[in-house]
Amino acid sequence: KERKFANPYDPERIILGEDGEPIPHITDFEPYRQSRMQNSDRDADAWFGALLDSPGDSFLGSISEQHKERLLSKVELVDEPVMTYGEDEEWTPYVSRRLPTSPLYPAYGLETYGLPVLRRGAEAWRHFDVNGLVAQDYSGRPEGIGSDYELKDDAEKEGVIAQLKDRGAWIDDESCAARLVYVNGRFCPGLSVETEDVKNLGSSDFEAGLPEQTLEYLARLPDGFTDKLAAEVPDDFRGPLTSQAKLSGPDHCVGKATSQFAINNQQGTAAFAALNSVKAGYVAYVEAKEELEKPVLIVNAQTPSGGSTEEKGVAVHPRTLAVANDGSTLSLVQMCVDLDEPSEKSPCATLVNGYTQIFVGSKANVTHSFLEESGGIVTSRVEMSNDEASAESLSQTPREVEAARPALRNSNFQAIDVHVTGDDGSYSSSLMELGGNGRSRLAISTNLLRPGAFASVNGFALSGGAQRTDMRTNIHHMAQGTTSRQEQRNMVGGRSTASFRGRIRVEQSAQQTDSEQLSRTILLSDHARIWSTPSLEIIADDVTCTHGATVSDLSEEELFYLRSRGLDRATARNLLMYAFVEEIGSSVDERIAGGFEDKKGLRSRIIQRLENVVPEGEKTLVGGEFQSV
Repeated sequence: KERKFANPYDPERIILGEDGEPIPHITDFEPYRQSRMQNSDRDADAWFGALLDSPGDSFLGSISEQHKERLLSKVELVDEPVMTYGEDEEWTPYVSRRLPTSPLYPAYGLETYGLPVLRRGAEAWRHFDVNGLVAQDYSGRPEGIGSDYELKDDAEKEGVIAQLKDRGAWIDDESCAARLVYVNGRFCPGLSVETEDVKNLGSSDFEAGLPEQTLEYLARLPDGFTDKLAAEVPDDFRGPLTSQAKLSGPDHCVGKATSQFAINNQQGTAAFAALNSVKAGYVAYVEAKEELEKPVLIVNAQTPSGGSTEEKGVAVHPRTLAVANDGSTLSLVQMCVDLDEPSEKSPCATLVNGYTQIFVGSKANVTHSFLEESGGIVTSRVEMSNDEASAESLSQTPREVEAARPALRNSNFQAIDVHVTGDDGSYSSSLMELGGNGRSRLAISTNLLRPGAFASVNGFALSGGAQRTDMRTNIHHMAQGTTSRQEQRNMVGGRSTASFRGRIRVEQSAQQTDSEQLSRTILLSDHARIWSTPSLEIIADDVTCTHGATVSDLSEEELFYLRSRGLDRATARNLLMYAFVEEIGSSVDERIAGGFEDKKGLRSRIIQRLENVVPEGEKTLVGGEFQSV
């Protein structure tokens, strides 16, 4: 007869099977570690393993070693101890329990590695083209990684500068505080202007030894996998808070970062950040010790071949660390652009895996402009049907042209991890995804750790052709009296797919938080798709928080008004589309944005890309609603 236990998960409990005999208890879980994996999961692990095992050295010294060990150290499969609410400080409601006769499994994505890798069904990768990504081989590395990119002569230097100016990715020496230029993941000293506080850190710098604080910053991983907070969070009831896993404990803490409950709310960037540490050839280091009146420009340029002569794709891992000391002011501009090369080099599929870390001190002010314009321009009119293409006697349909575009094989991942570590620190960002890569993903996490901290996170994502774009934001209010403002704008056309997920979490210690979040999307084609998900998680009870989302086509009334004033259809649409973008673009540093009439300025480049996705036909009634065609 089965014994009765108050706790059904008691390891001594005897459970009888259908035959009346006790079912054996399972104590060895290793045989079950990968038993729930599907074929797509195994493909994802193999793809990530090929990136991690790609030939070549590591250049970030102890940081590379530490993060590689973290990736290769599998999560230990042990039962969590049973704790009593109110008696044990480590108690949390988010604990997985199992019957003694059931196996223990790792969280989704942790079957093979110590940090969660991408999964088709994981929350962090929902709506993203995971299957298409892992089908592309990026296991190669650019030649000469870890060494400087030397220009042959002045003629080549002038040619590269002319290209960068043409793409708006250049600020003259007298107009910038410093400039760091990288080509295919290699530092180019001939195009850069270094200072004592803004410089490229290579393997020799790590071998010579870096300050302990710098190494501590570089060792941090996003998504809570570095549990120690970057600064102590004051709390009148529980004393200074130092652990992210214990915030809002015991009732509302999410526990360990490796738990399934925590992983469901993560951005999926930790494994790629660790991969960046293992494979990056440099660190672009920026430190602001006082008020910098001029911007710091960091350019990551990519050639079609990716700097490789191999047929397989290559991966490039840009790394940036920016530190704004107490009372300083910093305008940081990061750009991802294309760079031409001799035509005899064939295009190569390229993965850009960027990781940017920003730390903001007390009363420091950081303005961050991030412009992703690599991958060329998408093909226009891809929403055209085969019948329409035949009627126009086109030799190739726009969809066929887009499918053959080399940049459609490229993927651009960017992770930005921001920590406001001082009282009254301020961080303001303008993030613009404008490129033509087949897959692009930008994830930013902003942590407000001290009272009076402020964050403004504004973003714009343009998606057209057959692109897949993903924008994810996380604003984490931890300290009392913090403020955040977020506005996200998306424009989706052609046959592209886009997603936005914005998360704001207000901890119990973050009373008197003031937070606003709004996502607006214009859907230009009924063949395009968008998933827009703003979310609020509020643990505190004295806050002012709002969030919302809108999805619509261009306003028919506004179009009619402009056309009644003499504008043609295309011009009216372009005008409305640019006005929609300009509210985000206007916050980009004016020294990189250029003037209003500048033909190579940000405004002109945005208009060129918008004209490429604007529908050409009249609106028509589809399914009871007007749609652009």
